[in-house]
Amino acid sequence: MSHHYRDCGLDNIWLENGFECHDTPYGTGVSIHDTVGLHKAIGLWLVATPKPLSGAELRFIRLDMELTQRDLADSLGAMEQTLRLWEKGRGKAMPGPADRLLRALYREYATGDGSVLRMVDRLATLDQIEDATATLRNTADGWIVEQRSVCAA
Repeated sequence: MSHHYRDCGLDNIWLENGFECHDTPYGTGVSIHDTVGLHKAIGLWLVATPKPLSGAELRFIRLDMELTQRDLADSLGAMEQTLRLWEKGRGKAMPGPADRLLRALYREYATGDGSVLRMVDRLATLDQIEDATATLRNTADGWIVEQRSVCAA
């Protein structure tokens, strides 16, 4: 017996095992073993599947990463309203560059050390710098930057 796992917000997830059915006063209930591990497995499957991510899949990944729409939109370089529209388009694919970046961010979230997310967050601040001046010094270990950017007022 398999279980159609609709509680994750996706229509195409079936569980072969790792769950128990039990009777409750309100009908049959289902208990899932290790939902954190299950959601990680679903997310990694989604980002590895060679098809564009749908709005429902985007929402699943965002919620699994525990990000708000605003936070994810900032990381993707999109407006919050744009991300909302992508999520509402349950059957529609999100744009290619955002799709690829989201896949990298999720894979990093699920299996990595956080370096991709730190890089993306740093790139998101690029438009906050008015002028950049660098003073470099040559040392025995190579060139190093002595001064960095001047922030906008």
